[in-house]
Amino acid sequence: MGKINTKNTTDGMFMAMVKAAMTGSELRVKPTDDEWTQLFRMSKKHAVVGLLWSVVCKHKMPMTLAVQWASEAEQIRGLNGLMNDEAARLTEAFRNWGIKTVILKGQANARLYNDPLVRQPGDIDIWVEGGKERVMKLLIEMGFTQPQDLKGRNGKNLVNYHHVHLPKNDRGVDVEVHFRPSSGNHNPLTNKCLQRWLETEVKHIEETEDGFSVPLLKFALVMQLAHIQHHFLNSGVGLRQICDYYLLLKHSTADDRQEVKGLLNQFGLRRIGGALMWVLAEVFGLDNALMLCKPDKYRGKWLLRFIMAEGNFGYYAQHVKVKSDVAYFLKKEYRRLKLLPFAPSEMVWLELMHWKDLFGLLPERIRRGRLSLRNIQR
Repeated sequence: MGKINTKNTTDGMFMAMVKAAMTGSELRVKPTDDEWTQLFRMSKKHAVVGLLWSVVCKHKMPMTLAVQWASEAEQIRGLNGLMNDEAARLTEAFRNWGIKTVILKGQANARLYNDPLVRQPGDIDIWVEGGKERVMKLLIEMGFTQPQDLKGRNGKNLVNYHHVHLPKNDRGVDVEVHFRPSSGNHNPLTNKCLQRWLETEVKHIEETEDGFSVPLLKFALVMQLAHIQHHFLNSGVGLRQICDYYLLLKHSTADDRQEVKGLLNQFGLRRIGGALMWVLAEVFGLDNALMLCKPDKYRGKWLLRFIMAEGNFGYYAQHVKVKSDVAYFLKKEYRRLKLLPFAPSEMVWLELMHWKDLFGLLPERIRRGRLSLRNIQR
């Protein structure tokens, strides 16, 4: 994978736009009509359409593109309102059953932006107290799902290691109900320490004016760093998650950062932490005083190259584009092997789990008639 050249016309202007939107710095760009089209495509690729509209709306671009960009940005604003309403509704529904909940990531992060409605939302992640069995039973009792769906029947597979993925509700919103706070690490030794800390800290919450609870920032710094590592090593991570993390650091206290810094090695997050600090310094000019650890230029360049090439959650990665299941499997396997030097322990455990799932879930996949190599993990 080639080096990302931020001095080149479109890459350089795109990075300048992201930085201006996140830091309030002045945006001095004069794209051509063709370059504006490329920049809009890049904003879609990295799920930052609404964020960038807040700065590019003041610049001259082709009228048809301006209308499209403004329209999509306005849709994002409306969707954020819907997601906040749904987060509050879910919180109230569980509260009526005497159950504590916390909204994780997306809508919790959106509150940190200067304009909370510009962040492009995905689904709602809600942690529900009680553990896996209790939460699954509760979802059935509350009418959110059916027993056969949780057992993988009817062609559905709603349950994985840390959450139940509910079908879209009647308002078109995806909800992931977490019985564990995080997908965590692949290395079981560091993951045990990480999950134990997260299970304790997720109970310390802050109430919002939007009607739902969010975790404290030190929890978010750890949980979302693990989330970035998990997705980066598995399939890909985008600029939206990097923007979120920049704001977590900007809003955190020195005590928050000092505590998290002392946990990085224990939780297996030192390598991704160093890489991310370098990216945040490179893209946003993050001050050294806000960093969790020393920037790792070697791994940081890797992280930034993959982010720019693969887009939001790796949806633009090479293995996603191929039609053949075998080619998909081989390209994804090659991607994993390339990342082995980035995080050796994590990648070794990821491979072991991958092959265990490939063969261990084979009887179930045969029974359900789903032999595709594109979805072989729990």
